[in-house]
Amino acid sequence: MNFDEKINIIYGDNAQGKTNILESMYVCATSKSHRGSKDREIIRFDNDESHIKVNVKKNDMNYRIDMHLKKNKPKGIAVNGIPIKRAVELFGILNIVFFSPEDLNIIKNGPSERRRFIDMELSQLDKIYLDCLINYNKVVNQRNSLLKEYAFSGREDIISSLDIWDMQLVKYGNDVIKSREKFVKEINDLVKFSGDREQLEIIYEPCVKEQDFESELVRVRDRDLKFKCTNIGPHKDDMCFLINGMDVRKYGSQGQQRTAALSLKLAEIELVKQIIHDTPVLFLDDVLSELDSRRQNFLLDSIGNIQTMITCTGLDEFINNRFSINKIFKVVNGTVSSMEHR
Repeated sequence: MNFDEKINIIYGDNAQGKTNILESMYVCATSKSHRGSKDREIIRFDNDESHIKVNVKKNDMNYRIDMHLKKNKPKGIAVNGIPIKRAVELFGILNIVFFSPEDLNIIKNGPSERRRFIDMELSQLDKIYLDCLINYNKVVNQRNSLLKEYAFSGREDIISSLDIWDMQLVKYGNDVIKSREKFVKEINDLVKFSGDREQLEIIYEPCVKEQDFESELVRVRDRDLKFKCTNIGPHKDDMCFLINGMDVRKYGSQGQQRTAALSLKLAEIELVKQIIHDTPVLFLDDVLSELDSRRQNFLLDSIGNIQTMITCTGLDEFINNRFSINKIFKVVNGTVSSMEHR
C-alpha cells in the first residue's frame, strides 16, 4: 500500500481487516500493538510467524522497518536491513497518534486505560522514559515474586532483600513520576474543548508523591506482605478530567466524556509536533461512526496538514461533510485494492 501524504481512507465492511493494517504499522513504529496484544495474538491462527515491512520517508531520509513476529520466540527487528537488539532504537523513526473507539471511553474506564495512554505516547517521545518504565515494571514484578515467595516460605532473608528492590523501585519510579507529571502539564496547556463556555482541565494524580515514595514504601510494607503485591507506586497512578471544575468521570454526560477524550487526542498531536518538530501520522480507527456530526466536524477540521489514515465502513460521512479525500483503499476479506478518487 502506497499512502498519500494527506488523507487516506481505508474502508470496508466489519471484520475485513481494516484495523489490522493500522495495527501492523503501529507495531513497526513501536514494536507493540496499540491493543496490548501479544505477538502470538497478532499472527494468523494457522501460521507460526508473520512479516511486516514499512517504508518511511522522513526529513529526506528513507527508512525500511522489517518486523518478524514469531509465536514462540522473540520478535526480530531490522532497520534498513540492520538488526536491532532493543525496540527502543525504533522510536523516533515513525511517530503515530492512534485514535480508536476505545479511546473515547478513556475518561470513564479504569485508571489502567489512562496510564496506558500516557505510556503509549511518552514511550514514543522519550527513550529515557521508556527505559525507566521497562526497568520499573521489571522491579515491580520481581518484588511481587519475592512477596509471594515470603508468604509461602517465611524466609527472613527475603525481607532483607526487599530493601535492595525498594531502592530500585524508588529510583525508576520517581523518574516515571517526574516524566508523567511534565507530560500531563504540557498536554493540559494545549488542550482545547469544543464547547464555548466549557473549560477542560487535566490533572495528574500520582499514587504517591516523588518525595514521599521511599517513606511510603516502608510504611505500607506490612500490607504488601499481607496481600503479596506492591500496593503503591506509579503503576497505580491516574488522571482526573475537570470541566469547569466538575469531575467528568463522575458527573459528565457521555457527550462531555467523549469530547474530553477527543480534545485530549488533539492536544496529544500538538504536543508531538512541538517535541519532534515534525507532524506525527494520525490513525483514526472507525472513530467517526462513534461521534455525532458536531464532534465529527470538530475532529476533521482540527486535523490540518497531517498524514492521516482513516478506517470506516462507508464514505457517506465524508461526502456529506464535503471532506477532502486524497486516496481511497477498499478492504475485502483481508485483500486491499486502491480506488480512483475524483
